[in-house]
Amino acid sequence: MLDALLIGLLVMVLFHAVRLERALGVLRRDRAELEKLVLGFNESTRQAEGSIERLRTVADGAGRQIARHVEQAKILKNDLGFLTERGEKLADQLDGLVRKGRPPTVAVAADPVRTPVLQAIASEPVLAEESRVRSQAEKELLRALRMAR
Repeated sequence: MLDALLIGLLVMVLFHAVRLERALGVLRRDRAELEKLVLGFNESTRQAEGSIERLRTVADGAGRQIARHVEQAKILKNDLGFLTERGEKLADQLDGLVRKGRPPTVAVAADPVRTPVLQAIASEPVLAEESRVRSQAEKELLRALRMAR
């Protein structure tokens, strides 16, 4: 009876030993594949790190370039603001000079669309000042006012 029990236990141990051997064989086979997988993963990680560094370098360069463009745009904005302000002042001065050089006109009641300025441009009275040479700015202002009609 004791021999039968020992034989039974021995058979069970053999059965488990065979199962364990197969599992270890699978692990050995899978270990080689796992090592290949880990090596591939390491290589991919190195490539990704290199790409990230290159991306940072490119992003830094692009950021600096954008900063330069923004700085140039600010300078241009300031210049354009100054030029606009100067242009408005000159336009006001020219408008004042043109108004001084012409007698005041009365709007015609029959033509309510015409303003005094347009009426003055349309009639253009011949004055002594008309004989004088107009400056280029006055000519351009008059041309712009005529086109606005």
